[in-house]
Amino acid sequence: MFYIRAEKRDNDMPPKPKITKDMILTTVLNITRETGFEAVNARSIAGKLQCSTRPIFTCYENMEELKAEFLDFAFEYYNRYVEEYKKSKNIESYLLFPLSYIEFAKEETNLFRLLFISDMDLDMSEANDFYKELGNEEKAKAFSQIIGVEPKQGKEIFLDLFLYSHGIAVLTATGKLSFDSRNLEKMLQNFLSAYVKQEREKAGISYGIQSLSN
Repeated sequence: MFYIRAEKRDNDMPPKPKITKDMILTTVLNITRETGFEAVNARSIAGKLQCSTRPIFTCYENMEELKAEFLDFAFEYYNRYVEEYKKSKNIESYLLFPLSYIEFAKEETNLFRLLFISDMDLDMSEANDFYKELGNEEKAKAFSQIIGVEPKQGKEIFLDLFLYSHGIAVLTATGKLSFDSRNLEKMLQNFLSAYVKQEREKAGISYGIQSLSN
């Protein structure tokens, strides 16, 4: 008796998984976190996805378009990081922004460098330009209410807090500075307490330092 072996046809093979934008962006995120955005190119993405470069340029016209979309994707990752930080740490709400920002620089150094050093979308030819960036005005208003000062004063304090925190974060991300969380929290607490006291005294408002200390 003879047996005829059936040959497997191409249409019998399981279909290859379709490469989606989300898969590409997640891959770029992983590469950036591991080795930095400098290592991101069509070949490195294709290598991780085990495909050719063709699907990448089916989803995106060029690498510039991919990068523009990835920056939004990465910033959403940062926002989720802040929310998780908020849930996991027992800190005063007015210290959430600076502490999570600096911790992100420490834990996610390559992403921090991309988002807040290399491609930071903030051109501050003068101080108030900080509030041209979407969301900063609302953050400053909420911050003012938390610390108990007028919105105008709160905006000044919030801006200075950003500059102070950004300096620490950049030094942390570049390996020039390292603080443990307790000392860092104390530094920021002292900075804010002194600043708020000064601003309240200017405005003739009585000040109780316990409102900004543990």
